[in-house]
Amino acid sequence: MKKLITFISFLFFVGLTMAQHQNVQLPYSGSSYAPEEPAIYVNPYNTDKLVAGANINNVYISNDGGFTWDANVLVSNQNGVWGDPVTIVDTAENYLFFHLAYPPAGNWIDRIVCQKSTDGGVTWNDGSYMGLNGNKAQDKQWAVIDRTNNTIYVTWTQFDDYGSSSSNDKSIILFSKSTDEGETWSPALKINEVDGDCIDSDNTVEGAVPAVGPNGEVYVAWAGPEGIVFDRSLDGGDTWLEEDIFVTDFPGGWDYAIPGINRCNGLPITVCDLSGGPNNGTIYINWSDQSNGEDDTDVWVVKSTDGGDTWSEPMRVNDDPPGKQQFFTWMSVDQITGYLWFVWYDRREYDDNNTDVYMALSQNGGETFINFKISESPFLPNSGVFFGDYNCVSSHDNVVRPIWTRLDGNTLRVWTAIVDTDAVINTDITENDQLPLASIEPNYPNPFVESTAIAFKLRESGRVSLKVYDLFGREVANLIDNEERIFGKYIETFDASEYNLTAGVYYFKLSGEGINLTRKMTLVK
Repeated sequence: MKKLITFISFLFFVGLTMAQHQNVQLPYSGSSYAPEEPAIYVNPYNTDKLVAGANINNVYISNDGGFTWDANVLVSNQNGVWGDPVTIVDTAENYLFFHLAYPPAGNWIDRIVCQKSTDGGVTWNDGSYMGLNGNKAQDKQWAVIDRTNNTIYVTWTQFDDYGSSSSNDKSIILFSKSTDEGETWSPALKINEVDGDCIDSDNTVEGAVPAVGPNGEVYVAWAGPEGIVFDRSLDGGDTWLEEDIFVTDFPGGWDYAIPGINRCNGLPITVCDLSGGPNNGTIYINWSDQSNGEDDTDVWVVKSTDGGDTWSEPMRVNDDPPGKQQFFTWMSVDQITGYLWFVWYDRREYDDNNTDVYMALSQNGGETFINFKISESPFLPNSGVFFGDYNCVSSHDNVVRPIWTRLDGNTLRVWTAIVDTDAVINTDITENDQLPLASIEPNYPNPFVESTAIAFKLRESGRVSLKVYDLFGREVANLIDNEERIFGKYIETFDASEYNLTAGVYYFKLSGEGINLTRKMTLVK
């Protein structure tokens, strides 16, 4: 019997190290526009709740961690909806959806629109807007929340005349903020020093993704005629540097060709670590380029540990041999763990245009990277089908949800993956590291009405206890009492009705020799 138990445990360990990440297709919304260019956001106040969007007017809501979704068509009667989706959640747990405009009484993409939902994405207001400047085009926006004061920062590109090749027409980077939950916006402020052209290519200034620093700084980088440059504000966006800081060259430019893709860009993404860990305050910029040749697109990251004054040499994120294509990258920093998560399209396993989706994890501030595939099967893109300009990934407290566009036949759909972060994180071992003896997952569902499931993994056999406590630290349930368990994964059901518990916040704790893990859960009635 002991040999059988050992063999089962061995099979579990092998299955864990070879774990596939469950793929989930987001449902059809009823929109007349095929979904592409998706964005996603994990609610940091309840990681079971996610909000996502896709061109042109698709909005998706999940309340179970991304396993199932509701899909609807986003409507704004006043401003119109015209793509470039950005989804975030503010400190009041309002859902915010930013997009371009196509107003019935205005010009195509003449403003940046913010629509808000106060009921978890069930309904959305008609939206507020920023950046309206005659018939100039407002494009490629992104947004971030300062979680210390709920200020929303947005940066984007303004075109004097979109697509114009005239030397008199310029592109610039603009900034605006809201201090009232997106109801009103400050006047658009130009923050770049060197302007770009309006062609929407290498010499156009684009890719402005803002980030918040540990002391309320606002950071942003973008690409353009000078490569990648960086700017910052130390007073909430009121003033910016007189001279942009050069970060790195952009060999081959940010607008490049990938076989089978209608158009492709490697525009930068900026994030800042606010986790309080060893890399707190570090700024990271992620992009992709063809510095190693047109047949060898790579994913890169640089970092700054001095507020953006100086930058590291570019570090290659994808770990395959030279000669394959990696493109459409995005990155996220988990503000609890400080881990960096990257996602991109990857062709390392093929000699044609078949495409997988890969991710990478860095647990040491961008010094080393673990690459892993998350798509369950490849897909074959078609250059006659537009894929948009980006994919996305969001993370919080080891809940990581990427999102990407996939083509099956002639049908575009957007997908996410339930990333098994525990399996991935545990592969990053150095000689001086030691695997944790156990891990415990968030209970599901959470909040819960009557019962919920608690899952944990043991990496060594031993005696463990699993107990539930109230806010005052009083034990209210004893699910496992110092029982011997072999290594493997366990799921325990906690039925609150058996213990006559009132609604409120409770904690479940897994303990044993060398194990002391606690998580919070919420019981509702």
